[in-house]
Amino acid sequence: MIKPLIQGLMLTLKHFLSPSKVVTMQYPDEKWTPYPRFRGLHELQRDEDGKEKCVACGLCSTVCPSECINLVGAEDNNGNRYAETYEIDMFRCIFCGYCEEVCPEEAIFLRQDYELATENVNDRIYNKEKLLVPLKKKAKKRAKKKSK
Repeated sequence: MIKPLIQGLMLTLKHFLSPSKVVTMQYPDEKWTPYPRFRGLHELQRDEDGKEKCVACGLCSTVCPSECINLVGAEDNNGNRYAETYEIDMFRCIFCGYCEEVCPEEAIFLRQDYELATENVNDRIYNKEKLLVPLKKKAKKRAKKKSK
């Protein structure tokens, strides 16, 4: 009974005094690199013309198991559908990726961003303006493709 206890304490002491196996990250200074299949912050995509890809079909809000997506569709003067309101409640989202998989237009992606903490409770709901890819970011991607 004493021998296994001493063996366990020796193992703990060995790991405690081993400086080569430091597991703790100093978070603000050291950032964690997410795995390639990590699902983080949502991002609504734009097409080549800079318009949003979402056609407000409602599949993402239907398939969402936590019911965190609020979507209201509308039509413009040309009869093209778009999402008038697109909101995601990040407190309810479980980052399952179903919305990304079901989207027929490939309008929503889950990025590698994982720093979603906020001090304000009202910031938990991400609206369409917050989720859309900025036009500058799309222009940079197009410039890189043209230069290659």
